[in-house]
Amino acid sequence: MAQKFLTADWRYLTMLNYEIDPALLRPFVPRGTELDVWNGRYFVSIVGFLFRNTRVLGIPIPFHVNFEELNLRFYVRRKGPEGWRRGVVFVKEVVPRWAIATVARLVYNENYVALPMAHQITPDASQNLDIHYRWRLHKKWHQIHVTTQGEASYAAEGSEEQFITEHYWGYAAQRDGGTVEYEVEHPSWRVWQVSHSQFECDVAALYGAQFVEPLSQQPSSAFVADGSAIVVRQGQRI
Repeated sequence: MAQKFLTADWRYLTMLNYEIDPALLRPFVPRGTELDVWNGRYFVSIVGFLFRNTRVLGIPIPFHVNFEELNLRFYVRRKGPEGWRRGVVFVKEVVPRWAIATVARLVYNENYVALPMAHQITPDASQNLDIHYRWRLHKKWHQIHVTTQGEASYAAEGSEEQFITEHYWGYAAQRDGGTVEYEVEHPSWRVWQVSHSQFECDVAALYGAQFVEPLSQQPSSAFVADGSAIVVRQGQRI
């Protein structure tokens, strides 16, 4: 088993999931993987969440322990010795700390950028959560905003929520055309459904013109996962 590279708590993973034409994703698919599909449908997800208690190789980096992240990701799979390994590929990841972005680019060749970020998580009288993740791009603030409803519960077997949350590998295309694979360990998460979701973003500026149309639609689903402690293993070339 590969060495632990990063440990942290991931909390309040706010996920807006959009159906997308697989042809738009194929240029981003790392070599050795293929697009993963749920009930004949392909997805990208906008995910905002909190990093807490972050350590790289067991060491906390001053001022880089607790922070927000926003990412745009899609879903792939690769046949491993034990069967299918279901994973994610990141189109772009946004964090507020330059050191985290730099390390991720150097170690995994992940497309990280550092932008000013903020968040607000507020319970109402019924203990529903009002969640905002914000980022500043071109002198303007953009955001994900959702309101949860009801109790958190584990995703049903075979559900879209289970498909989105239970991908335990990451894949990153490399500059030389190769691929790095890394394992992400965490238990199954409970999820809250949401009564309201909002995505305000200059999609073309942040992600590229090809994502404007799919991310302008209503999401196929939106929910918040409670999160847990996680381990990201050292990457291996495949």
